[in-house]
Amino acid sequence: MTSCSPDANRPSFIVMLGGLDDTGLEGLMRRALEAAALDVLESALETGSFGDVVLVADRAPVEPLPNGVRITLDDTAEPFHFGERLTEAVDDSGCGRFVYVGAGAAPLLGAADLASLAARMDADGPLCVTNNFYSADLFALRPAGLVRRIEPWPPADNGVPRALKEQLDVVIDELPRTTATQLNLDSPIDLVAIGLANAGGPRLRALVKQWDPDSARLAAAARVLTDRHGEVLIAGRVSSRAWRYLESETACRVRLLSEERGMTAAGRDTDFSARSMLGQLIDVVGVERCFHELIPQLCDAAFIDIRPVIAHLGWQPSRADRFAADLGLADQIEDLGLRGLVVAAAAAPVPVILGGHSLVVGALMLLNDWVWSEHDRLLTE
Repeated sequence: MTSCSPDANRPSFIVMLGGLDDTGLEGLMRRALEAAALDVLESALETGSFGDVVLVADRAPVEPLPNGVRITLDDTAEPFHFGERLTEAVDDSGCGRFVYVGAGAAPLLGAADLASLAARMDADGPLCVTNNFYSADLFALRPAGLVRRIEPWPPADNGVPRALKEQLDVVIDELPRTTATQLNLDSPIDLVAIGLANAGGPRLRALVKQWDPDSARLAAAARVLTDRHGEVLIAGRVSSRAWRYLESETACRVRLLSEERGMTAAGRDTDFSARSMLGQLIDVVGVERCFHELIPQLCDAAFIDIRPVIAHLGWQPSRADRFAADLGLADQIEDLGLRGLVVAAAAAPVPVILGGHSLVVGALMLLNDWVWSEHDRLLTE
């Protein structure tokens, strides 16, 4: 591990990247996460607010690092442990406070946003600032040494703020729920939304344009958001705040099914304790009737975080299968149950969009921003 002599008067900025293969849709997401990571690292450098700007990764990105970014690589001979790795990065940086960002957690945050986040670390007293208390993708912490006192560590970053509160009674301050603070890249469908909106940093935008995905179905579903006669179904790990946003920022009626919030952080997706009402419906009536008959009776478009359904039904598809499902690529899915669901969803008479948690939070907000800008543009032409 590379040591450094950071400016102790400024927080460190730490981005962590890893965990995806280099082939297929996983390879696409890996390149997207690399692009997003390099974009946000460059934005952090632009602020002048951070004493150490570091990328913690399982392997070096294909593209060169921005000048001023330090990289530290995982020891591939040892099993990865998020808490131990973050603690090592914090100790190596020698910082008194830090900002942590997952590689895909901040594709829309610019230099001004990061400078504001760094400024919130200037005061004294234990504090954690995060984008989501229950499922964090980024957080800032002072003092940095608190990371050594977390025991046990949550398995991933999304559980850190809650652990800090429950174990150490650290004050948690949530950032405003904006498109920029809520969008996290956790599926290729999020990249399709990025492409429609032409959003993100320069490297990420260039990658999505080069990929050039089919966005027609997603665009059709998004347009219902501006239709005062339309109705959308939002299902999955949806917060009450997301519902309030949809009620105030969309023209359509909203039918919402919120279930299994915090599922991943609590490990309910891996111990098969997750329960989904949509999953129960599919189990009883089958995927064909669910998507061909029942869901079309409820809405003109559906945005479904399908992960709680998968967990409820006890399916264990690979990450590659889940990514293919989100894009409707049934022929690339090995899991027979998930393949059948995707075939049925693709044949529904209304556009049904599948994805992960971000689809029904940040990506949906981004799509709403985009479709309203398109609506306003058409009115002025």
